[in-house]
Formats: sequence, C-alpha cells, structure tokens
Amino acid sequence: MQNFVTRFMNDEAGATAIEYGLIAALISVGIITAATQLGTDINNKFTEVSGKL
Repeated sequence: MQNFVTRFMNDEAGATAIEYGLIAALISVGIITAATQLGTDINNKFTEVSGKL
C-alpha cells in the first residue's frame, strides 16, 4: 500500500495535462478575441463602403 501511495505522490502526469489544458484555453481566448476584433473591423469597413455608395 505504501508503494502505491509513493507512486501516486510522484506521478506528475495530471499536472502536465492541466498545464496543456491551460495553454489551450489561453490560445482559445486569444483566437476568439482576435476573431471578434477582425469581425468588428470588417463590419466597420463594409458600413463605410456602403455609405459611400
């Protein structure tokens, strides 16, 4: 039983998975922010062109 507890305490696979999850979440937030800003800029450009027509 003590061998099991020792192996469990030394296992870092869960920490690595959490780190990868956090990195993926940060990348997702960055992509969503960039896409939202790009959409706003494109909408403003179409509105400007439409007004000039």
